Amino acid sequence: MTTLVFGHKSPDTDSTGSPLIWAWYLNEVKGVDAKAVLLGEPNTEAAFVIEKWGFDKPEIISEVAEGQDVVIVDTNNPAELPAAINDANVTAIIDHHKLVGGLETKGPIDITIRPLACTATIMYDLMGDDADKMPDNIKGAMLSCILSDTLEFRSPTTTDVDRALAEKLASELNINLGQYASEMFEAKSDVAAFTDAELIRMDSKEYTVGSTDLRVSVLETTAPKMILDRKDSLMASMPAVAAEDGAHEVLLFVVDILNEEATLLVPNDTVKAIAEASFGCTVEGDTVVLPGIMSRKKQIIPNLKV
Repeated sequence: MTTLVFGHKSPDTDSTGSPLIWAWYLNEVKGVDAKAVLLGEPNTEAAFVIEKWGFDKPEIISEVAEGQDVVIVDTNNPAELPAAINDANVTAIIDHHKLVGGLETKGPIDITIRPLACTATIMYDLMGDDADKMPDNIKGAMLSCILSDTLEFRSPTTTDVDRALAEKLASELNINLGQYASEMFEAKSDVAAFTDAELIRMDSKEYTVGSTDLRVSVLETTAPKMILDRKDSLMASMPAVAAEDGAHEVLLFVVDILNEEATLLVPNDTVKAIAEASFGCTVEGDTVVLPGIMSRKKQIIPNLKV
């Protein structure tokens, strides 16, 4: 049976690149028949990385069959996985997020969850000396994952391990880190073709605070004006997105990569109250700027209060 390797829904660069990396490792090093797949369309940055490094876009799936062998990467949250994930045969989890709970396996499995900025960084360590066998396109995918998840080392999730590996890979690939990161972020910022609902769901996580179900969405960009110019229509679309996704509210943070701040859209009094309780700010109007806020995982999710 082919082992499917996939990350979370709404795949970003790490959830697109890491399945490609680990499927290569399983196939070429471990002799395990494996295939990288996605749980949705990759975002514009991830699509750029696929093309840049000569990969075919992985097949997009929405369900997994009972007993299907799978490796889960870049998440351990059942809400971000196929509905029938507990009927599949999960053989391993490689992740860098907090442990959520709710996954059930058929037996003991390999689980690696480490406080690093990027799943791909963990994979490099797990490969050991076999990492030397990586071809350039796999190295390129790994470098892309690190630059994306660290926002070129601006994110507070960045560790010395992530930075050192990125610099090593860039040297081996003869790539200028800053120039390549700029190309990636430019691709990520090109969102003109997306509907409001697609933008809201593009990089989004489901999270519950008390009895309030939230869709916490982040748009990382070097061109925040392009998104903020659409704030009225984005906020008008939020109730329908929340209703369709079974959430009470949508929190949409527009992260300005270059100025290292986030702007939260504030469509109603509930979101205003959440913003003020969570970030100690005063909201006056339908947006609030949060200086220094770059990471959903480390700065947004842990601070959310209702």
